[in-house]
Amino acid sequence: MRNWISIFICFAVIYLIRVLPLTLIRRPIRSRFLRSFLYYVPYVTLAVMTFPAIVEATTVPAAGVAALVVGIAAAWFNGSLLTVACTCCAVVFLLELIL
Repeated sequence: MRNWISIFICFAVIYLIRVLPLTLIRRPIRSRFLRSFLYYVPYVTLAVMTFPAIVEATTVPAAGVAALVVGIAAAWFNGSLLTVACTCCAVVFLLELIL
């Protein structure tokens, strides 16, 4: 019985988080600040989720940080997703052999 109550509470919280904005905000958002804030939310969320994973996924955190820097540089110079991923993996592999 306790498990069902926990499941129901989780369902209610998730449902409210997803439905309340749809029901409360019916008109277009006119505030420039709020619109610009909401524009960057997906990027910040992705960065917050991936950055710790990049650093902690390696045995040597310095290798993860170096791979992150090299990956950002490769993406900056128009590298494809496959190129950036392979470059980052190679950097981690080489640095873990050295360190």
